[in-house]
Amino acid sequence: MTPKYNKVHNRFKFNGLHFNFEDLKEVAYSLIKEGEPFEKVTGNFLIDWLNDKDFLIVNTSGSTGTPKSIKLKKQAMVNSAIATGDFFGLQPGDTALHCLPSHYIAGKMMFVRALVLGLELDFVAPVAHPIFDYDKHYDFCAMIPLQLKQAINYTQNIKTIIVGGSMVTKPLLEKIKESKSLFFETYGMTETVTHVAVRQLESKSAKSEKYFNALTNVRFEQDERKCLIIHAPKLVKDALVTNDIVDLKSETSFKLLGRYDNVINSGGVKLFPEQIEEKLQTLIKERYIIAGESDVELGEKLILIIENPADSADTILSNIQELKALDKFEIPKQIYTLEKFPETNTGKIQRKKTLKAALR
Repeated sequence: MTPKYNKVHNRFKFNGLHFNFEDLKEVAYSLIKEGEPFEKVTGNFLIDWLNDKDFLIVNTSGSTGTPKSIKLKKQAMVNSAIATGDFFGLQPGDTALHCLPSHYIAGKMMFVRALVLGLELDFVAPVAHPIFDYDKHYDFCAMIPLQLKQAINYTQNIKTIIVGGSMVTKPLLEKIKESKSLFFETYGMTETVTHVAVRQLESKSAKSEKYFNALTNVRFEQDERKCLIIHAPKLVKDALVTNDIVDLKSETSFKLLGRYDNVINSGGVKLFPEQIEEKLQTLIKERYIIAGESDVELGEKLILIIENPADSADTILSNIQELKALDKFEIPKQIYTLEKFPETNTGKIQRKKTLKAALR
């Protein structure tokens, strides 16, 4: 029997204490009245979760467009929590560390998973370097790459860590390889109630996977642009057409190639900025993006934009030209620099605004 959104699992704990449905309302009011700013946000979420409505209004991050508010069914969020629990084998009484902000869907879903699955949830400040009990055993945790980068040396007692929200960089992947925990990169969005697919990363306990694999009751197909279409009837009513170009291995697995709206057509050659950016990670330590600039001969020419680089553009270009991993079409025709990249509220680079600022 599928749990309902208006029930709280009898094994649920919040910061070491049991709370039932009515008790949580008092907790929420207390967080709003007396809590730190991040706790007030959590209190407001709990008030919304515990009311009589069957939906929540949730904000998107704005990483691929203008931030917006969308309506999510609470039962869909419950279904997402169950799918995550099934995939990772989470059981009532398992411990979970919550260090994400409750503004957005990823942070909200950590609470929902605990409420539905009966997890013992420890909630800490959602800062860049999460501070928690490093000696305590946790079965499950979700982090963004920046948090994992800062806390990687303190995660030895966390069994499973999911990481998403932005690209997992090569330096971070190398650090993950030295850990005994299990790590999974996630794929999803607010509209799909967080992740609908995960990809295991290499660590001392597991080999890496090339493809993202679907959670239960999720399947994929492609449109004529080779973009991913998501069918997840327990999460979203209609098929969701994305702008993510993929290599579709099967209806339950795919490799992510890049965003359709980021693809650069340079002299008839289609270039994926995300793939080129991955190859450049060994050379450039600062933040950067690959983009396209209008060009009379090529239609678009490949350019590199770097945030406040330590080296000169000429030095960077010279190093890039010697990089064997790049094809000749993947070498930037020009390098631009900016003091500061435009960001979303969650710290993601806003590509279109960055490109516009660089070309002024």
